[in-house]
Amino acid sequence: MRRPYLALAGLLGFSLYTLATMLTAEHSLLEFGRELMSRPDTAQVVIDLYLMAVLACVWMYRDARGRGRSMASLVPYFLLTTVFVSVGPLFYIVVNGFSRQAPSTRAPA
Repeated sequence: MRRPYLALAGLLGFSLYTLATMLTAEHSLLEFGRELMSRPDTAQVVIDLYLMAVLACVWMYRDARGRGRSMASLVPYFLLTTVFVSVGPLFYIVVNGFSRQAPSTRAPA
């Protein structure tokens, strides 16, 4: 079974970079977001990111429903996606990829 090592590398790298950036930033995350939304060119990028975040949330919802999981199990991923956009879906891929059961290797009857 394939494991999500690429997603794990992306999650760790981006999360560490985000942490370092937030620790050294001159403004809070909310101030930074307001500043980005104040200009049309940067607002377009933010809107584009959040459209992709909505698509990722729809995908996570459908995937979780297909696995028989409740909506409540998605709340942490949705919250991470709301604040850090790519961290939520990456974390979802990593958690679900490493928790999968190995396929059955039974011989056909």
